[in-house]
Amino acid sequence: MSPQVAGVLQLTALIAALALAYRPLGDYMARVYSSEKNYRPEKWIYKAIGANPAADMRWPAYLRGVLAFSAVSVVFLYLMQRVQGSLPGSLGFSSIDPDQAFNTAASFVANTNWQSYYGEQAMGHVVQTGGLAVQNFLSAAVGMAVAVALVRGFARSRTGELGNFWADLVRGTVRILIPISVIGAIVLVACGAIQNFSGIHQVGQFMGGTQEWNGGAVASQEVIKELGTNGGGYFNANSSHPFENPNPLSNLFEIFLILLIPFALTRTFGRMVGSLKQGYAILGAMAVIWIGFTALMMWTEFAHRGPAFEIAGGAMEGKETRFGIAGSSIFAVATTLTSTGAVNSFHSSYTGFGGGITMLGMQLGEIAPGGVGSGLYGMLIMAIIAVFIAGLMVGRTPEYLGKKIGTRQIKLAACYILVTPALVLGFTAVAMALPTPADSMTNSGAHGFSEILYAYTSGANNNGSAFAGLNADTQWFNTTIGIAMLLGRFLPMVFVLALAGSLAEQKPVPETAGTLRTDKPLYAGLLVGTILIITGLTYFPALALGPLAEGLAS
Repeated sequence: MSPQVAGVLQLTALIAALALAYRPLGDYMARVYSSEKNYRPEKWIYKAIGANPAADMRWPAYLRGVLAFSAVSVVFLYLMQRVQGSLPGSLGFSSIDPDQAFNTAASFVANTNWQSYYGEQAMGHVVQTGGLAVQNFLSAAVGMAVAVALVRGFARSRTGELGNFWADLVRGTVRILIPISVIGAIVLVACGAIQNFSGIHQVGQFMGGTQEWNGGAVASQEVIKELGTNGGGYFNANSSHPFENPNPLSNLFEIFLILLIPFALTRTFGRMVGSLKQGYAILGAMAVIWIGFTALMMWTEFAHRGPAFEIAGGAMEGKETRFGIAGSSIFAVATTLTSTGAVNSFHSSYTGFGGGITMLGMQLGEIAPGGVGSGLYGMLIMAIIAVFIAGLMVGRTPEYLGKKIGTRQIKLAACYILVTPALVLGFTAVAMALPTPADSMTNSGAHGFSEILYAYTSGANNNGSAFAGLNADTQWFNTTIGIAMLLGRFLPMVFVLALAGSLAEQKPVPETAGTLRTDKPLYAGLLVGTILIITGLTYFPALALGPLAEGLAS
């Protein structure tokens, strides 16, 4: 069997698995967020934090809950790293430096999980499991809560209430993320991922010296790392490390986990707004982009020419032989079209166009299917933009799901789509203009520029993957990427929740013969075109200086 055929079979199996899980998981999540019943463990949590889960919140109160909880999480994780040297189970590792502790705390709370450190050489068991793994659950639950609040904005009328943040946070964690993670961890252990609390031990001689490895609760952290579209690995090699991702079966399962909730949330959206067809339209737009990017990536990596590439069967540099080009390409697209950031290959070693595809996937806003929660609300923002453009074309006031898209709504949507590009391009320009940041580049020319562009694209879009050619463990990059991660995560949430509140206050607009049908393939195509055009106009000059220039020169 040729590698190309094997890749197609892997992709087909993945699509089939996602299709089987789509309906039951999507419907279950809709019931979770619509239920008025609280389980006993949830009641204990509400009592401990002093929250009333039955109290509906308007968007400013909901936003205050999001920001306050996230701020406390940043401080807690920062302090845990700063005192690591005094904690039990630290494996003898010292406390983390202030700039790196800030970067890591911001990273994991913002669901970015950018890592400027070697996991197995810096973080002990307590920080890994009690700090980083916990934030993998909580940051994902925050993203899901904000997405559900926006969906309620479309579903409700004549009220500004969007539900209760604390109830959404707890239910998303207790009823969705934890149960799936328990099952997923068992699957990963069965595949060969490790799960222990062993210390550092010698494993033999390596190139004339002694090699040391340490164990850890890897499988349990790996599963939520993928399921919650987090991406922070227990080891520096991330999902290319055999302890995290042992074989092709575990590789395909981890890709399945990455895509599972973001795709299924479109079903949840359709169920909660009372029109499954609307959910299918959003799903269709996401699927077209994801499949198109995957096919383009596989073609780029298989078709690259040259004697070495022909002998290897394609661009194998930087890829694990146990995964091959197909398994690496599918993973790379899945992790950059979502906000996961996990890697099973060296993105810096991809072809020029292949590296550009990973960057473009993030620059789309990671909405195909995007991060857990953030992908859905990002796609719904683009849906509003697409409706607005269609309204301009026919001279009609735009409407979406029975809500008028007026001046206030389009201003909030515009602010949302401008935040991330401003952070990415602004920080990249400053870094390239200053002398010190450029010293961190491993390469010069177009590829060196791509390293910095990729770093800020990854940080501001809350992805967390790295081009892996940039030394980002400096005060400049730790600080600026940390700021980009926080602003890139929470500023868009301000506009999303404000938009949700304005939509919930409206009364429904009756559908007429002139209403644009947003549940049809024509609209899904318009949505895809809108996404690609807006992203292209925004980022094409920067891409032309980096991956496009490198690809055309090779």
